[in-house]
Amino acid sequence: MKKIAVNGTFDILHRGHLDMLKFARSQGDELLVIIDTDRRVKELKGESRPINSQYDRKYMLESLKFVDRVEFFDSKEDLKRVLTAYQPDVIVKGSDWKGKSTTSQLYCKEVIYYDRVGDYSTTNTIQRIADR
Repeated sequence: MKKIAVNGTFDILHRGHLDMLKFARSQGDELLVIIDTDRRVKELKGESRPINSQYDRKYMLESLKFVDRVEFFDSKEDLKRVLTAYQPDVIVKGSDWKGKSTTSQLYCKEVIYYDRVGDYSTTNTIQRIADR
């Protein structure tokens, strides 16, 4: 069985997220999505985030037919623990991570970069809502 992993915030699901997750799942037999806890999102993105709680984000991701499992991580050490336990064959990262060192790439056999679709992003979605 070929195991695939993806990690990120996945705060407001948009087409870019869905396309990447669908692609990631097509690379193997099982997809684990590892999401930042609410505390970590606030630390990384500011006090106004996340928009959706970690439990709501987990529920939405688990509802997608191409996602097999969802787990939380609260720190780099926590991410290492989840990846060490899961032992993914492949990690799929957004192409914006090319050339950057990431914790997750140290715990899998292969990194596949997925090119972003259009200008989809949670930040852009929040801005469009705020501008209305």
